[in-house]
Amino acid sequence: MKKTLLARIYLLNAFFIVLAVVFVYYLYDIQVRNHELWVERGEANYVQIEKGIFKRGSIYVTPRIGDPLPAATMQSGYILAIDYRELKNHVDAYNQLQSIVPSLDREQFFEYAQGKLGWRELERRLSEEDAEQIRALKLAGVHLVKTQWRVYPYGSVMARTIGFVGASSQDDMLQGRYGVEKAYDENLQRPSTKQNTNLFAELFADLRAASTSATEAADLYTTIEPTVAHLLQNALRSVHEKYSSEITGGIIMSPKTGEIYAMDALPTYDSNDRRGVELKTLMDPNVLGAYEFGSIMKPLTVAAGIDAGVIGRYTTYNDSGCTTLNTLKICNYDGRARGTTDMQQVLSQSLNMGVVHIGQLLGKDRFRTYFENLKLGSATGIDAGGEVHGDIRNLQQKYDINYATASYGQGISTTPIGMIRALSTLANDGVLPAPRIGAKLRLLDGSEEKITFPAGDRVFAEETTDTLSNMLTIVVDEALRHGTLKLDGYSVAAKTGTSFLVENGEYDRERFFHSLFGYFPAHDPKFIILLYTRDPKGVQYASETLAETFMNLTRELISYYEIPPDR
Repeated sequence: MKKTLLARIYLLNAFFIVLAVVFVYYLYDIQVRNHELWVERGEANYVQIEKGIFKRGSIYVTPRIGDPLPAATMQSGYILAIDYRELKNHVDAYNQLQSIVPSLDREQFFEYAQGKLGWRELERRLSEEDAEQIRALKLAGVHLVKTQWRVYPYGSVMARTIGFVGASSQDDMLQGRYGVEKAYDENLQRPSTKQNTNLFAELFADLRAASTSATEAADLYTTIEPTVAHLLQNALRSVHEKYSSEITGGIIMSPKTGEIYAMDALPTYDSNDRRGVELKTLMDPNVLGAYEFGSIMKPLTVAAGIDAGVIGRYTTYNDSGCTTLNTLKICNYDGRARGTTDMQQVLSQSLNMGVVHIGQLLGKDRFRTYFENLKLGSATGIDAGGEVHGDIRNLQQKYDINYATASYGQGISTTPIGMIRALSTLANDGVLPAPRIGAKLRLLDGSEEKITFPAGDRVFAEETTDTLSNMLTIVVDEALRHGTLKLDGYSVAAKTGTSFLVENGEYDRERFFHSLFGYFPAHDPKFIILLYTRDPKGVQYASETLAETFMNLTRELISYYEIPPDR
């Protein structure tokens, strides 16, 4: 009898243990494992929509003088919501709330208030001051929920470079989208405090988050200089609006370190309000667009010829104006022959036949090797949240015409960031720099980690780039707008480029891509600038659209950084 009683007790205990295990698993399934599924089923009745206090590290820009300034940070506030089951007087509640929040949507309020949808949000970004006034009203059915959101103090300035935080298309979690927000997403993320979990769910949530170390979360400090960023955007806008261009972009960089001081493109958007913005506007063409840059490629071809020893600065050739290769006729921009001409005039007059001649002297293998070493077809590795690579596959074919057109920047494409990296070899003693935006991370424990990038390779001898800097300075002093833009006291090396746009595999000879690059002071450069504009209206040459803008920007940088004269 006693054994039977004990057996029943053991059986009963086992039953309750199994029941408890099932109950615990059921709670775990609802509140943790399949939490989002149950939220979707229940939120229309009783679960508030806010899923947690969003936490994220800040992104800072670095002024020339003074402390770093936030370009992306968190702001605290409240969500304003109503619950129709608790709401008493709909009209009175709306009137009182609207007096504090003028933007409150009347139609939406009464739709929510008179429906059967339970808890509904009215405003997601309510200030502390407004929340305090609403709290003092003590309105039944009106709720305030503490929250945080991402703010971008500079608005549209550097928006494409910084990027933004948005919901993932896969799991609806907030994460960095584009720019450095995306590139450093894992570093900037911080554990969130769930608003719609209870103690049981939080227990398991803590277990799930145990593998995430708080010391890994960080603030990001960038090389972006805010005043320079403003100067660049103003310069781009002056071109973009005057010529109704499709895209206008630019980069200002240190040719020696690869540090990006400013990078922008128009049209742009305000990072704080992206409603109605097209996807293509969110994407940064400086890293996600590839273009045929035209004649700013010519200095690289000349450098390759000098570096290989097939030409010198004063080498001459017979310029015939046009030539036919593989049944295709190519010419100088104006079709005119120059006769006996030296290499300085190839750059000063931007002669296609001159660089075609250099390419032929180099031979296909050597020409291709130089362009591959310049990495024109490769990604740069910049920390910009995504990057495409250029396309120089035409140089893998045997056709003479492919090499001829590549020598003056047609038939091959590269990104603006890839182009400025390649051109920086002329300003950096022949060495490729590594373009970068991130400077350091400050971890939550107060320690700092410097962000490092691999050293670049040498492409040209230092003597070669010294020669090119001299030649490009003469281009500015004597040829660019007939020497009218020469800057007294300063050596500036620069070159313009104009190319035809490609439509459906054919060149459109009525639409153009304009570009200009330059660096200064020419023999100890502090800055290299790349400007470009796609499809400017009513104008043909880059010297008309970009030259004056470039020189104005150069003057502003010289003044702001107090760069002393070098001649």
